[in-house]
Amino acid sequence: MSEATTIGATFSWPTRVYWEDTDAGGVVYHAQYLAFMERARTEWMRAHGYGQELLRREHDLVFAVRAMQIDFLKPARLDDALGVEVELIECRRASAVFAQTIRRGDEVLLTAQVRVAALDAAGFRPRGIPSPLLDELKSLERPR
Repeated sequence: MSEATTIGATFSWPTRVYWEDTDAGGVVYHAQYLAFMERARTEWMRAHGYGQELLRREHDLVFAVRAMQIDFLKPARLDDALGVEVELIECRRASAVFAQTIRRGDEVLLTAQVRVAALDAAGFRPRGIPSPLLDELKSLERPR
């Protein structure tokens, strides 16, 4: 698989469907899409210079999913090459909202909106996003 790409405002992380992702019929388990989306958001942050370990170690910051709305449109199957897209659509002081799409080629399989909360890494209590990171995230917003 090729590396992540940014097309316009959309970041796309490639993945492939393996046996471990599917049921006995070769169809992706619904919960596996959550892992695909988590990895894509993680790689989106890394591509902008903010890997999770750096955030934890240097900023005492982690993000946790607070809410998610998902529309499962079509199934992914064993061996499918997928693109998992990420767009930041809103960033607030202590949370962010991402729009995510999973595609097989030009075919949309899933759409989702994911709200993450900023937490302190030590105690998992809500906290503000540090100003330099907040400013950068705000500059990356792509409102829908």
